[in-house]
Amino acid sequence: MAKRSLKASPLGINQAKKAFERIGWTQEYLAAEVGLSTRQPVWKFFSGKPIERNTFIDLCFQLSLDWQDIADSPPLPPREKSDASLEPKIATSTSKSDRLVSQVRSQISGQIEAQCSTIQSFFEFAQPLDLDNIYTEQNVLTRLSNQRWLEISDLQSSRQRSLADLTKETIPALKAVTKHQKLMLLGKPGAGKTTFLQYLALECIREKFKADCVPVFIPLRTFVLQAKECEDFSLLGYLNRFWDNYNLSATEITTLLQQGKVLILLDGLDEIPPEYEQKIFQQILQFSQLYYQNSLVITCRLAGQQYRFNGLSYVELADFNRNQVEIFAQKWFIATAYDAQTGKAKAQQFLEQLQDKNNQAIRELVSTPILLNLICSVFQERLSFPDKRARLYQEGLDILLVRWDRSRGIERDSAYHRLALADKIKLLSHIAAVNFEQDRYFLEAEQLLQTIADYLATLANFSPDPESLRLDSQEILRAIEIQHGLLIERARGIYSFSHLTFQEYLTARKIVSSLNPEELNHALEQLASHITNPQWREVILLTASMLSNADYLIQQLKKQVDTILQQEPLLQKFLQFINQKTEVLSIPYKPAAVRAFYFSLFSNRDLNLPIALDSQLAKELPNDLALDLALEKAYDLALSLVKNPNIKQILNFSFALEFESNLILSPDIKQALNNLKKTLPDPAQGKEYLLTWWLTNGDDWVNKFRQAINEYRYFDLSWNFNSDQQELLHKYYINNQFLLQCLDSNFNLTFIIQKTTKDTFFLGK
Repeated sequence: MAKRSLKASPLGINQAKKAFERIGWTQEYLAAEVGLSTRQPVWKFFSGKPIERNTFIDLCFQLSLDWQDIADSPPLPPREKSDASLEPKIATSTSKSDRLVSQVRSQISGQIEAQCSTIQSFFEFAQPLDLDNIYTEQNVLTRLSNQRWLEISDLQSSRQRSLADLTKETIPALKAVTKHQKLMLLGKPGAGKTTFLQYLALECIREKFKADCVPVFIPLRTFVLQAKECEDFSLLGYLNRFWDNYNLSATEITTLLQQGKVLILLDGLDEIPPEYEQKIFQQILQFSQLYYQNSLVITCRLAGQQYRFNGLSYVELADFNRNQVEIFAQKWFIATAYDAQTGKAKAQQFLEQLQDKNNQAIRELVSTPILLNLICSVFQERLSFPDKRARLYQEGLDILLVRWDRSRGIERDSAYHRLALADKIKLLSHIAAVNFEQDRYFLEAEQLLQTIADYLATLANFSPDPESLRLDSQEILRAIEIQHGLLIERARGIYSFSHLTFQEYLTARKIVSSLNPEELNHALEQLASHITNPQWREVILLTASMLSNADYLIQQLKKQVDTILQQEPLLQKFLQFINQKTEVLSIPYKPAAVRAFYFSLFSNRDLNLPIALDSQLAKELPNDLALDLALEKAYDLALSLVKNPNIKQILNFSFALEFESNLILSPDIKQALNNLKKTLPDPAQGKEYLLTWWLTNGDDWVNKFRQAINEYRYFDLSWNFNSDQQELLHKYYINNQFLLQCLDSNFNLTFIIQKTTKDTFFLGK
């Protein structure tokens, strides 16, 4: 039997003190972390004096130490006289215990399989899914995210669409259960807490994990209902009633518990009605202390832990990483397909589309298992993600706000109940928009509470008294975190939305919620002013998709794009040039696409936008465009030679001038180019002569080359943009790309606005 008290060895004391110095806590703070009212046990711990076993283990966990490495393990005292007669009794006792475990495991095997081997999907399928077919190994964070002492600047420096990697220290969840005899498993809604307990129960009954134990899976909300009926809230009473169905006597049950032969899995501590929380906490605490030899795992939502269980190690389920997402998706599509081959093909398509750059916001959501399940279901039918992402995000929001708790029969009571569903969404939208507008993704608790209070003050069913508003705000913030997991404490006193995608969606929803046309137009004008900020692009796309008519927003976006070059006369002149150049040409292509082509020649030579404006350009460039592209490349190489002549560049330039065989040149430009080529030095004259010639005559030759192109091709190559102007050109180009993405999305646009906007690309003001 394990000792009831432990003390640290001299070496262990040294290790513990070093760990204590590293984290920088006080003894009082460490005592509070393990639920102690005094620091005396902490002092004894560091002094090498015996303290209660569970407290010793908990202190080691808080210091990230293995208690077995720290504890002093004195040798057992030698027996004065060997009593061989005792050994058969011990063997007999062990043998009886093993037989009892084997008997009970055999009896309850069917019940555990029925209780834990399937999960019910409430998305698409009426039939449950076999857990064996879709379970994906999970990881846990060894340090709770909301217990970290960080500043917003620490989090902001690692800001990314997915926050799954903000906390790096993870280990496999099964390893955590193996390492810690008593474990509190925390996690967001839909993170997979219940599924993991089901998995543990199955692994145990199938002799793959703790094969010498009897698993008991207890949903705590069910436990409370039964306890109310029989007016017995003790866990021992529950086990007696449960195992009475298998004709186990109270003595046999006590034997199992005293021998540490039970794996107790308590699911959903946060789902207990508030009036029973204290009572259930006391029952679990007493039971775990009385029968401390048994393994215990409790699950609870991250913000739902009201009480500190002394002796339990606390870990947090981590978000899925990319590898886990891929494994789950492959298993899910195979499990839901008619045959494995079809499932594999669908999974491959799903994963390929998920990695597309346009699906970044969706890719962020799949780190949460419940949302990954949803997204797989949505993809299943059309083998593509929906064009209007807002519908997908609304579905995800609906799951977290309503359906997840409802599907599990959970009812919660708090000030939050005084908010109708519509008000909850408005509140969340208000929080999202206010902070997104100020480029705040991570929020101080005080800021967040004030934002909630400001909103509650506008509602008739909340008292305007500041203190009442503050208390209601605190209760509502906690309810949002526990019930929906939409707002999460990322570090002590610092919150954010669980996914940036939800903050973007709710911000867009706030923008389109106005029923007043003037207010809506003003909001759309404000939104359009953010077009040059990449962080607002998803909000713009979502807003456009939710508008019954997106014409005005598109017009405002076009207006903002055109103002990018408005203050630069040279750049406005450049736009006039490419328009005039386009008008001179007589080719059957859309003028906007041709203007985009010439614009790209002087910025990045990216032909994606011209092709997007006119797909005919993807098949074959017309001779005029191909010739000007070749001339511009040759001119660019010539400029490089003037600045830094070298043999490799000279050879490249010679090849660049050989385009007559592939392109049709008019007689005048052909003659002019041939005359210029004759003035170039003969390569046979040697390297030194070539380099000297370009240093001496290069400028003059390049000027003549440019003049010939301008005269015979009406193609001015003398645009010398400085770095600021080049940056503006790049910004103008990429924002036109984004505007075209908006136009080509499945938004509610009139044909005339769509056509007019495209036709005026690259015309400027």
